Amino acid sequence: MFSAGSWGTAAAQILADAGTGVVLHARRSEVADAIVSHHRNWDYFPEFELPASLTATSDPAAALTGADYLVLSVPAQSLRQCLRAWGGLIEPQTVIVSLMKGVEALTGLRASEIIRDVTGVPAERVAVLSGPNLARELMARQPAAATIACPDEETAERFQAACLTSYFRPYTSTDVIGCEMGGVLKNVIALAVGIAGGLGYGDNATSLIMTRGLAESIRLATAMGAQPITLSGLSGMGDLVATCSSPLSRNRTFGTHLGAGLSLDEAAAATRQTTEGIKSAEAILGLAQAYSVDMPITRVVTAVLHGKVTLDEAAAQLMQRPPKPE
Repeated sequence: MFSAGSWGTAAAQILADAGTGVVLHARRSEVADAIVSHHRNWDYFPEFELPASLTATSDPAAALTGADYLVLSVPAQSLRQCLRAWGGLIEPQTVIVSLMKGVEALTGLRASEIIRDVTGVPAERVAVLSGPNLARELMARQPAAATIACPDEETAERFQAACLTSYFRPYTSTDVIGCEMGGVLKNVIALAVGIAGGLGYGDNATSLIMTRGLAESIRLATAMGAQPITLSGLSGMGDLVATCSSPLSRNRTFGTHLGAGLSLDEAAAATRQTTEGIKSAEAILGLAQAYSVDMPITRVVTAVLHGKVTLDEAAAQLMQRPPKPE
């Protein structure tokens, strides 16, 4: 498991609870030592005791030796650099599983595409896991589910068995594009929901943004080759609802800070964790343009993030669009 952030730590606990042997890679040796000695990740979840079977190291070679799975939970913008450093350590039998929900800013590539581009691993050895998975709730072992997508059904089913617990229920799919893009696109919509909340708008506005946000997400994902039904499932609508509704959501929280009047830097400091929607928004808009897909919410959020429109102008642009059939 790479690495020991909030989502990586929660996923490592799930795998350990499922009876799968887990070595959690931490960038800093003191984090790995604390996990081994005290069964705690003091940086993210000091109140939760990790399973005794879960071990940790700061040595990537030690983490990857003999691994059936390399599970990746690093910021999407760092993925290429990380894989260049670790790629030579990946063994022929290892399946690479992405937990990331972002696209590369410069290329617009999804995480699975970056993995294949850097490592040369065939598509059948690359899977993605996505769904409504708020890390703190998972650490508390509250019920949750997700979708595991891989072109090879047997590979998806094997990893499903590796992370099935009494509180975490994974489903399988072969729609990698739909599963991945659902997790990517909901982040931008959650930023918009947060901004609306910070401006003092109520539930009607939230419902509007979520519903129309799902519509534009489906338009882009299907244009890219996804199955529409995938965006109605756990990795699409399920993740969208959780990310837009929960105060535990980084993207919604960041948007709320913006809507309340904080600058980008102030909102980042207040949020304190990686917010994938910020880095991915412009790349998503580039994909929309490449596929000739209209994404008004994404366009307005991107303009806000780049200081091209004020918050009031953004709201006006969305509400003053010409009426049309739903």
